[in-house]
Amino acid sequence: MIRAKVRHRGCSRPLQRVVTDFGADVAFAQVEDKLVEHYGIILAESTIRRVTESHAQQLFAATRIDESWPSEAGSGTVVVEMDGGMVPIVEADAAQQDRRKGKKLQWKEAKLCLAHAAGSKTLSYGGTLQGDVAQAGKQLFGCARSAGFGKNSRAHAVGDGAEWIARQVDERFGSQGSYLVDFYHVCDYLSAAAAAIHPEAEAAKVWFAQQKERLKAGHGAEVLESLRAHSETDAVADSEAPVRTCHRYLIRRKDQLDYPGALANNLPIGSGEIESAHRYVVQKRLKLPGSWWCAANADHMLALRLNRANRQWDNYWNQARKAA
Repeated sequence: MIRAKVRHRGCSRPLQRVVTDFGADVAFAQVEDKLVEHYGIILAESTIRRVTESHAQQLFAATRIDESWPSEAGSGTVVVEMDGGMVPIVEADAAQQDRRKGKKLQWKEAKLCLAHAAGSKTLSYGGTLQGDVAQAGKQLFGCARSAGFGKNSRAHAVGDGAEWIARQVDERFGSQGSYLVDFYHVCDYLSAAAAAIHPEAEAAKVWFAQQKERLKAGHGAEVLESLRAHSETDAVADSEAPVRTCHRYLIRRKDQLDYPGALANNLPIGSGEIESAHRYVVQKRLKLPGSWWCAANADHMLALRLNRANRQWDNYWNQARKAA
């Protein structure tokens, strides 16, 4: 107790940091075991939860986004990506005295974004759970600013084709931004269409490969024409019309298929970075088996994990020490 500087009914700042660091990664009950294993300290799960959520809330409240248009020169091109992923949320029934009764379970979308200068491996992250698409757009622009987006920079955005992401890219970056539909999402649609057009596996494989090469060469119009020629009639339901569905998906995004331009400039044509980020930033903590979150607590925990992903952990604790 003396060595850990633990006070009665309180935790020292170093211990709070350890608790919060563990609590950001694993369930609060597991933190108990880790504290005993690594430090020989016993803390109740309720204390671990309180300490972790308190710092998560402070980080959330302290988060600031730079929305100003840059006046300084920046990187030539900044790659930006944004995607949504579902988080399990529980809502308590205010009319019930017992909070365990009448609660509602649902899934809420966490919107995550990242940015980095082209060719750089240093990523800047942002995200929101309770915020709307406009707030997510602010986060995306803030990430780009942190990653080096300047007054003469270009923003190369890649996404899964969600219209709200494309709109935010256009609103935030204007003529200095461009949006590219993730090539592999397009391939999913093309693969389903290929199987419908050519029941023989080998013929479907050949057609599929041909359309991919056409897209990479900038011949999207030829892909659309090939799909149109085999499109199902309107009498067929969308669920049974993969060719028509693929054609509609591409024609609505025909201005977002500049794969030749991206490849020529060594820029990504897939959104794998943001999809991976969802796994190691959001899902690793917020989608643990059997865990359900109050929306506010989930938003706070997301802010905590983003802070660490952005390598700002030491800054937060240095400021907390000075404020103590």
